Amino acid sequence: MSKKKPAHQFTVDAVRTFDDNGEAHHASSALNANARKIASQYRRDTMSPVMVSGVLRVVEFLILCLSGTAIFIGYVGTAGAPPAYYAALILLGSATTVAALEVANAYQIPRLRQPVFTIGTVVAIWLGVLALMSLAGFFLKIADDLSRVWLGSWFLTALVLLVSLRLVMARLIRRWSRNGSMERRAVIVGGGEAAEKLIRAIEQEPYNDIRICGIFDDRDNRRSPPIVAGYPKLGNISELIEFARIARIDMLIVSLPITAETRVLSLLKKLWVLPIDIRLSAHANQLRFRPRAYSFIGSVPMLDIFDKPINGWDSVAKRAFDIVFSILGIIVFSPVMLATAIAIKLDSAGPVLFKQKRHGFNNETIEVYKFRSMYVDQCDPTAKNAVTKNDPRVTRVGRFIRKTSIDELPQFFNALKGNLSLVGPRPHALSAQTHNLLYHEIVDGYFARHRVKPGVTGWAQINGWRGEIDSDDKIRTRTEYDLHYIENWSLWFDLKILFLTPVKLLNSGNAY
Repeated sequence: MSKKKPAHQFTVDAVRTFDDNGEAHHASSALNANARKIASQYRRDTMSPVMVSGVLRVVEFLILCLSGTAIFIGYVGTAGAPPAYYAALILLGSATTVAALEVANAYQIPRLRQPVFTIGTVVAIWLGVLALMSLAGFFLKIADDLSRVWLGSWFLTALVLLVSLRLVMARLIRRWSRNGSMERRAVIVGGGEAAEKLIRAIEQEPYNDIRICGIFDDRDNRRSPPIVAGYPKLGNISELIEFARIARIDMLIVSLPITAETRVLSLLKKLWVLPIDIRLSAHANQLRFRPRAYSFIGSVPMLDIFDKPINGWDSVAKRAFDIVFSILGIIVFSPVMLATAIAIKLDSAGPVLFKQKRHGFNNETIEVYKFRSMYVDQCDPTAKNAVTKNDPRVTRVGRFIRKTSIDELPQFFNALKGNLSLVGPRPHALSAQTHNLLYHEIVDGYFARHRVKPGVTGWAQINGWRGEIDSDDKIRTRTEYDLHYIENWSLWFDLKILFLTPVKLLNSGNAY
């Protein structure tokens, strides 16, 4: 059994404090005090199991390469076969070993947690790769030139290092699982008997990495008990959205029968704005699909409804992309930024930079840098009043740098810092509005654009949707482009947007 209880204690009285108001309370989306207190205990980010196993692959590949190279340098030197033969064997042998361990599921977290079951696999695979290298040397007629001492020493050294690493990793993984550093945080959507069966099934899975943080259900206590299998009902579905953002929830598991189509669709319409995995429990459903249709928590089947966009190694690749191109952008545009700073200082009194709070990833508030384009006493940090054509608040230099988007160049530092990405939905100010309506009041599902980091440039901008938003249709169309980007993201898509940006900005008729 691997039942993971949250760090807090649950009581019926604590749950009753927010549920005694019945249906009237459910109309509110403000998170109740008890749920907010619980959510705050999960504010700290966790390590992704996918990332941990991925890093281990890289480390083991490096161990194999470096140990083989070190023994070659220390023992063989330039004698015997050319160094290129050794280099080829080291690289191919290391890559083949890691690939074979992957095929043998030796990087799965449950198996890493119990290294006794994988050490035999490691020995067998490494020995098999050694045999393949020896066979390759024979057929290539270089076996007589290769050092047998080097080959044997590399095998033993690498084996000791691999086994030692896996023993250390097993201890670390067990520690990280106990203290909550490595887990997937989940919330059950829907209570009652179905939720209880689901929770019991998950808890019976040995070594699962799921931590259930609570239950949310729109039904009152008469139809949905306040505590199910030891976990509290923390609120309704509207409250769940705020809870998931504060507690950095990784997965929502909907515990409703597939046959309750209307209710499931109603839930998904509210929940899809969150940057998390959404799964529909198939544990108690009578309908059965082919095994490939499911994902599993241990042996508990789930139907995948939504996946968190740009997750796992995709997020690592995108972050590396941002760092590399942000540094290049800062270097290339540093003369322009310096000249702009001087021009702003000469044109009007006040600071060179303007800082504005905007919506970031997961609706968090971030501070975005821009070159100041307005007179200091007329700046509008909330962007409640959009800049219009010939706006008297904009300085002479400000008109030029806004027209050419030079005012956005300091956001390279935001991207380097990590609260912006180079490419993504453009971040809007917290109070941005049109016709006295906030954007989320106009566009149904507007906050779904915050499932990824906002960007310095984006798909909507290079398609001409930039500048003043003076109609409902403009913000709807921008949001459609942003959602298209999120659903179709790739590094090639980012590159395309990044390199098209300077060309498309030449047509800047809507930027004032």
